[in-house]
Amino acid sequence: MTAISIPDRVFYEAVQEFWRVREEQAARQLQRGTPDQGYRGAVTGGKQMHGFARKIEELLIGAGVSKDDIFYGLKPTTLPGFYRPTKEWDIIVVSKGRLIAAIELKSQVGPSFGNNFNNRVEEAVGTAVDLWTAHRESAFSVLSNPWLGYFFVLEDCTRSRSVVRIEEPHFEVLSEFKETSYAKRYEIFCRKLVKERQYSAACLLLVDRSKAHERANYDEPAEDLSARRFLAQLLGHVLGQLSS
Repeated sequence: MTAISIPDRVFYEAVQEFWRVREEQAARQLQRGTPDQGYRGAVTGGKQMHGFARKIEELLIGAGVSKDDIFYGLKPTTLPGFYRPTKEWDIIVVSKGRLIAAIELKSQVGPSFGNNFNNRVEEAVGTAVDLWTAHRESAFSVLSNPWLGYFFVLEDCTRSRSVVRIEEPHFEVLSEFKETSYAKRYEIFCRKLVKERQYSAACLLLVDRSKAHERANYDEPAEDLSARRFLAQLLGHVLGQLSS
């Protein structure tokens, strides 16, 4: 196993692919005569995050991880759960019958951010609780904890950056959520996932459609949620586990 450096703007090509795939998926929806489903078609196409998965795989292989131990895309990523029989993750690393790492890759673009934000929060927390409980019940036959990663891409636009009004009919919300945009709420959310040990690390990227073809085509709003930090922790854990 060898250490590997993480280049600057490591995901800029993945961001380009993210926007290209979304545009292609929306265009196919229009060709089928369902223009009102253009945004949903781009979301449910399921391929817009593949560029990020490939880059993560590339870095793992560069650090000495066998390609046969990395699963995503067409390779099976199903893991057992506790509250449900199984859950398909976006990327998993499995070596010699041991679960080394599991990563969720999620995204959200406008125009609707409200309900989707709540759905993402519930989904992420439920997924983590399900896996950790299954791990407690020896579902993975490992002695050490697997590394869980939460990777999120959010559209950088006026609506995601604008302060959102909060309803407080009975009790006040936590102070950190007051006067916040959806971009800020995702930052708080990702940070709390790690603070509460639901995930080992989280990454938040803000992507501007108008800058898709620029080198600096994504923003990292918080250093503790940066791509470099996320990847360094992933690589460090995986290499430590495979060398033990």
